[in-house]
Amino acid sequence: MNCRLLLLAIAFLLFVQSSSLAQSDDLRKFEIAGEFSTLARDGFGETRMDAGGGARFTFNFNRSLAFETAGYFFPSKCFICTNRGNMTEVVAGAKFGKRFEKWGIFAKGRPGIISFSRGHFNPIIIAPPGPIDFEPSRVTTFAADIGGVLEFYPSERIVTRFDAGDTIVHFRKRTVNALGFNPITNEFTLFPVVISSRTEHNFQFMASVGWRF
Repeated sequence: MNCRLLLLAIAFLLFVQSSSLAQSDDLRKFEIAGEFSTLARDGFGETRMDAGGGARFTFNFNRSLAFETAGYFFPSKCFICTNRGNMTEVVAGAKFGKRFEKWGIFAKGRPGIISFSRGHFNPIIIAPPGPIDFEPSRVTTFAADIGGVLEFYPSERIVTRFDAGDTIVHFRKRTVNALGFNPITNEFTLFPVVISSRTEHNFQFMASVGWRF
């Protein structure tokens, strides 16, 4: 439900600003940037910050509204995290706010996905009653980057930007295999376990330098 509301809000912003597209504006429409990012990540009994990098593309409808898409890769595999492995994040959405001559301030809402390369470990019984192995599998789920943006314009073409906000990660309910031991047969067995859905809130920071054209 939260995802639908976010998408509807972004669509509404694009609609109410569509009449401004025909107006003349000296603002350059396209922008590309390389970005540095940190993203909070849940571990067992602690929260850690993982560093990564990525790129962003922005299309400026006018001085107040822009559409943008961005992708980030966090190489740390974090063996003590709830969802292990490296992270890949892809988002796309709207940026809306006020632009002045040398700086601008905006709010953003960018839904997308986040993927953990070793998000779950599946138990495998190689040959009953053993041995046992655990096969890592990727977990990909919904994410939304909600926050604020502060920009500075040292020249007509260069944009320096700082983002801060909440990256909401929603894990849907799913059924996985769990490992059990049968004392009667003296063998390990697999049985299904339902993992409840959950939503995490993670602080994310970005810093970038972009080029407008």
